[in-house]
Amino acid sequence: MDLLPDVWRQDYWLPPGVTWRDMEQLADSDRPLPQDLLIALPLALGFVALRYVFERFLAPPMGRCLGVKKRLQVSAAPSPKLESFYTQRSRQPTQSEIVSLMSLCGKTQRQIETWFRLRRNQDRPCQTKKFGEAAWRFFFYITAFIAGLACLINRPWFWDRSECWRQYPVQPMERAHYWYYMLELGFYGSLLLRISVDIKRKDFKEQVIHHLATIFLLSFSYCANYIRIGTLVMLLHDSSDILLESAKMFNYGTGWRRTCDTLFVVFAVVFLVTRLVIFPSKIIHTTLVLSMEVFEPFVGYYFFNVLLMVLQALHIFWAGLILRMVYKFLKGKLEKDERSDEESEVEEEEDYKGGEDNTDQGGDYCWEKSKDTLNSKLSMLTNSCVLNNLTNHRASVADRMRKAQ
Repeated sequence: MDLLPDVWRQDYWLPPGVTWRDMEQLADSDRPLPQDLLIALPLALGFVALRYVFERFLAPPMGRCLGVKKRLQVSAAPSPKLESFYTQRSRQPTQSEIVSLMSLCGKTQRQIETWFRLRRNQDRPCQTKKFGEAAWRFFFYITAFIAGLACLINRPWFWDRSECWRQYPVQPMERAHYWYYMLELGFYGSLLLRISVDIKRKDFKEQVIHHLATIFLLSFSYCANYIRIGTLVMLLHDSSDILLESAKMFNYGTGWRRTCDTLFVVFAVVFLVTRLVIFPSKIIHTTLVLSMEVFEPFVGYYFFNVLLMVLQALHIFWAGLILRMVYKFLKGKLEKDERSDEESEVEEEEDYKGGEDNTDQGGDYCWEKSKDTLNSKLSMLTNSCVLNNLTNHRASVADRMRKAQ
């Protein structure tokens, strides 16, 4: 508490009439201390290392059991000028840029378009990488959910939300809840550490906001001893994330379409119920309304509820994507996860290709080469025919003029 005294002012963190000295009534092992959060950093690094081992040695055999196949990719032909344009300016050149690249590189429009398509496909993550990421998250979420449910099922605030504020903030902390907090905090810290190398999805910005809001929410609620309500928030979120990641795993496999569809429907129902019904009506209502029966508003009260509102806004955003997926699913047109299964630029490219997602890249490249060769031969043949016709026409005209004379 000696560091940054203004940050730890008691009127920021504690209700009016409560001081840090009141919190010292609890033993050090029974009350949350801000320095406890420092353990989250080594835990985050440990999760990064554990994830590497999991994706390297455990995820591949799991993927083979589900029929996950690594798509063959054909590399684009080396071209320094096109590579410089690709890395420095744009991955999808406009028509005017293609024309300038044609004169710069001496290639046809079709060759340039093919080169950029193959180059974008080189950066596209393979199915095995996406499966490993989904499997890792599934492994953590199901472990955290089972452990969290086991340490909360017999607690009074699990069944009666008013118990979250009984004798607040002088509430003893159990060691199981301490580790529940630290492991969740370390996990979301590891997601931020790897966000630059993970698959960049369509909701990338929303995911970053979600991770930051979650880390701030966990850190603040721990220091302010909002642990009881915080454990309920974590348990509620993990319940639907399990179904999401399991649906992704089966989606990346082969021959599991019905299982994937079933898991998706169950996930959609659980997500909409937990995030749009239970979360605002139970969790936010508890922090906004029920807490006021015990203490008066203070800075921490507003800050905590603002973070919960940020999470709720993200829930509404993702619910919109899920409802759109449900509509396509009922229409029989659902092919991709609108939320995050495909990165946005790749999806646009796949739309450009006209739905040829399952075509082998090697065969597609050979077809493009054959088509270019055929087009050039047809062009030569057409030019030859035109020249022959012009020559015959001139000879015929000259012959008729001689006869007329």
